[in-house]
Amino acid sequence: MSGRLGLRIGGYQPAAPVVLAPMAGVTNAAFRAVCRSFAPDLVYVNEMVMATAVVYRNDKTRRMMTFAPDERPRSLQLYGSDPVMLGRAVDQLCDEGAVDHVDLNFGCPAAKVTRKGGGAAVPARPNLLREILRAAVRAASPYGVPVTAKFRMGLRDDLLTHRRTGEIAAEEGVTWIALHARTAEQHYSGEARWDAIAELKQAVPGIPVLGNGDIWEAADAVAMMEATGCDGVVIGRGCLGRPWLFADLADAMSGREVRPAPALGTAMAVMADHARRLVDHFDGHGGEDLAMRDFRKHTSWYLTGYPVGSEARRRFSMVSTLTELEDLVAALDPTAELVEGGERIKRGHTNGPRKVSLPDGFLDRLDAGDVPDDDSVMAVSGG
Repeated sequence: MSGRLGLRIGGYQPAAPVVLAPMAGVTNAAFRAVCRSFAPDLVYVNEMVMATAVVYRNDKTRRMMTFAPDERPRSLQLYGSDPVMLGRAVDQLCDEGAVDHVDLNFGCPAAKVTRKGGGAAVPARPNLLREILRAAVRAASPYGVPVTAKFRMGLRDDLLTHRRTGEIAAEEGVTWIALHARTAEQHYSGEARWDAIAELKQAVPGIPVLGNGDIWEAADAVAMMEATGCDGVVIGRGCLGRPWLFADLADAMSGREVRPAPALGTAMAVMADHARRLVDHFDGHGGEDLAMRDFRKHTSWYLTGYPVGSEARRRFSMVSTLTELEDLVAALDPTAELVEGGERIKRGHTNGPRKVSLPDGFLDRLDAGDVPDDDSVMAVSGG
């Protein structure tokens, strides 16, 4: 893998070029802590928050921006479609010393985001994209905080924008770029098209390019880097219920032998630790009840690939207390092994293809430079 560009966040260099993808409702402080317990020296990005909600100091949004005292770098993803508001949010976060790294979301395909002109819709408007990137980089530069960007191939196959997006990002001083090798229309369906990552790497040779999409095992990350020439990888759904994947990735990229998948008892011990951390995370904001309701989706991911039976899965999906979770775990066979191919069973979103929701006339004025009113979309941040 010689000749690749190094991956850095300011003065911090991760042990391997591996980044946790920000995932809404997943990559909170509790989940990141579990991942960091397996590979502490990588980059773990907090779930995305809306720039407008940051500026207005929305209580729920501020609770989402939680980092452990020893967590470095403190990486946060922002999204928005108003360059002024985005710049204000970055300046505010940097001035408060709240972050070490800001990532910008130009890849979210959710209708509630794209129909307001945000997320994966932004790259279709290159002037707007440039304004947002410029505002963020200018706001972060005085503080020495690097800005990165994550995006998709484009809205659909007949409107691919990944190369142009990468070129604009490089011109505006972005530290690195990451490509999810699907279109917004694909959502999470079909296969990631790694050839697009190779195209992007060739188009912007002077900036690190990270690849994202269909990395389920450590070998997939190595294969992606060899096939595309990319400088690192971003891990999304592959780590759901499998936070030890980050240790596997660090081992594989350092030439060490990757350990076999854990037996069910070990996986369940990690799951219980994750649940306890999540309860602590929600302390004072819904406590155990809210935490365990939020955790139910994680139980499905942790059990994926293990022969536990449908009734056990159903009971885990309805868990309401830590004690109940521990009782359910105690009833399982801790020696059970992952089924063959279990690592590759897809977790998380599988929806798509789906028509992309956009503001009326959005594609009729691609270069008009008019900016959507971000105030109107504050609600999509959960604020």
